[in-house]
Amino acid sequence: MRAEERSEISLLKKEKMNLLKLIDKKNEEKISLQSEVSKLRKNLAEEYLRYLSERDARKILIADLNELRYQREDMSLAQSPGVWGEDPVKLTLALKMTRQDLARTQMELNTMKANFGDVVPRRDFEMQEKINKDLQEQLDSLRDDYEEVRKEHEILLQLHMSTVKERDQFYSELQEIQRTSTPRPDWTKCESVVAGGPVRWHMLAEGKNSDQLVDVLLEEIGEMLLREKDFFPGLGYAESVPPFLRFDGAVENKKPTKNDVINLLKDAWKERLAEEQKEKFSDFFFSFLERRFGPADAMAWAYTIFENIKLFRSSEIMSQFYAILMEKMSESVYVKHKETVSQLLKEMTNVDSQNEGQLTMEQFSTVLRSIFSSKKEEKIQELMEVAGWHLNSSNADSLSYPFLFTEDEEGQSTPFVRMLWEQYMDEKDEYLQELKQELGLELHEKVTLPKVREALMAIDPSQDKQTLNSYLSQAFQLPLTELPEESEEKEEDIVIKLQTVLERLQMIDIRRRGPREQEPTS
Repeated sequence: MRAEERSEISLLKKEKMNLLKLIDKKNEEKISLQSEVSKLRKNLAEEYLRYLSERDARKILIADLNELRYQREDMSLAQSPGVWGEDPVKLTLALKMTRQDLARTQMELNTMKANFGDVVPRRDFEMQEKINKDLQEQLDSLRDDYEEVRKEHEILLQLHMSTVKERDQFYSELQEIQRTSTPRPDWTKCESVVAGGPVRWHMLAEGKNSDQLVDVLLEEIGEMLLREKDFFPGLGYAESVPPFLRFDGAVENKKPTKNDVINLLKDAWKERLAEEQKEKFSDFFFSFLERRFGPADAMAWAYTIFENIKLFRSSEIMSQFYAILMEKMSESVYVKHKETVSQLLKEMTNVDSQNEGQLTMEQFSTVLRSIFSSKKEEKIQELMEVAGWHLNSSNADSLSYPFLFTEDEEGQSTPFVRMLWEQYMDEKDEYLQELKQELGLELHEKVTLPKVREALMAIDPSQDKQTLNSYLSQAFQLPLTELPEESEEKEEDIVIKLQTVLERLQMIDIRRRGPREQEPTS
């Protein structure tokens, strides 16, 4: 029984193994069939796509063939009988293909330009990067060196300022020692030398210190030497020579008297102030001489008057005319001074209701304060004292004010008018010094137009825009039409040395228009 069971089990195991093998074989056949089906599906899809592509291509080809056929028929109809060229279909097809190639090439070229137009070779980039790094290191090193040098320079400037102060102090002491240790000049010796004798010398020397007496003596000597000259040497035609003096050769010395020159200058000013169309002052001067003496003698008179006004610096009218003629002072300064004097005389005349030519101290003081509202009290007091009133004067005293505005035969103003001029020049210097302090710069340093505009408004807020623009136009030598407006970008590009700005403003009529705003006190 057991032997039969064993044999039966053995048979069953063999059958099981055969069945397992059969199952594996069927699974492999299934997998193989699935892969075959997938491959066939893929091939079918590819064949379908190829079919679609070929169908579209066939349609396009048929359309192209039809087009070519129509073109050929058109060309054959247009071609003259008996004239045969190349195959038009071939040429048309070649042209079309060429155009396609050209379009494709152009597109590729544009793409290349767009993608690589600003690209540089890597080797050049690395080289430039290295150079930039080296330069940056050098710049950092130079900045450090500059900072050290700047600090040393500031220290040296402080040392220089202290040294200059010590030098000026020592120089003042030396001058004082020289003045006290040497004998005073005996000016009475000049009485016998100066023309006019002791009487004229006493008149010239009255109220003058030693320095002013030296100037007077030099003018007297210069006048004698000037009269001995018969001719002046021409200065030529160089750019540095004023236009009214450009001449080659000898020029006759007309030898006028000092009073003749003064009267001539007065006539020139009358004609100048009456002009409607203002030409350049130097051109007007020569034109005036041509009208007065004729074109032939105009150059001789120009040299003669020029030498005289250059010599007599103590004469107000001559020194002012010379400064304006040589463009060291603006004509507006002289005109404004004359207008101020005329306005002052007019106001005093209006106050003098009785037309007696007399004013009380209170009236005189009121007129001064109304005309010169921005003047300090001590300046008003100086004008009153030079007019003849002092602190201990009585209000009942009266003053003959017309005599304050007269001129002597040599064109010299009264001490009162001279004090007005001196105060104006002092106030101008104070104004410009205040401008320099507001800017906080040294003379050699550069300043921009916005900084000057801001500083001018800070020290004188009462001035209007037109006055401010006229100052800026003069300081930076820009026409008013080309002057940039406030907050424009190009304002920062206009830069000039502070010293040049102050020198140019010194030439024109610049003055305070109102009081400076006081900072609120805590």
